[in-house]
Amino acid sequence: MSYLSDTGEISARFRPAETVENLAFGSGTIARLVAPGSATNGQFGLFEWNMPAGKGGAEPHFHKTISESFFITEGRVRLFDGAKWATARKGDFLYVPEGGVHGFKNESGEAASMLILFSPGAPRELFFKELIDNAVNGVRLSPQEQAEMLARHDQYSAE
Repeated sequence: MSYLSDTGEISARFRPAETVENLAFGSGTIARLVAPGSATNGQFGLFEWNMPAGKGGAEPHFHKTISESFFITEGRVRLFDGAKWATARKGDFLYVPEGGVHGFKNESGEAASMLILFSPGAPRELFFKELIDNAVNGVRLSPQEQAEMLARHDQYSAE
């Protein structure tokens, strides 16, 4: 039990849509930071991931400190469960516990969207912002620097 009082409190947080930060990737993917860990007391993070036709995704990887879940809201997304790729459609869900190898990509000819939930609410937005900044500024990391950057954000390649 994490709440010990016998009475409730006024502690809910409303986030109007226009206040949600959007991150734009070079692929055309837009990540909406619906509820980063900073908005949920670090309990979870919720991002809306919007990918254009045939673009966007992440190669197989794993995390040591967070679980990650994917819920498809529009289109078709290829999800990797560590053993095989499957085509997920609207309403499909994938849960990945800590250490679980996973990946995703939009290989379809249509736009696709999904919700990504991670727990606890690590500051994943910092990872995505660093990726975007590196791309915008033409930063080319050596393999060693790339591995260090990924590890700093609890992201480990599974390839």
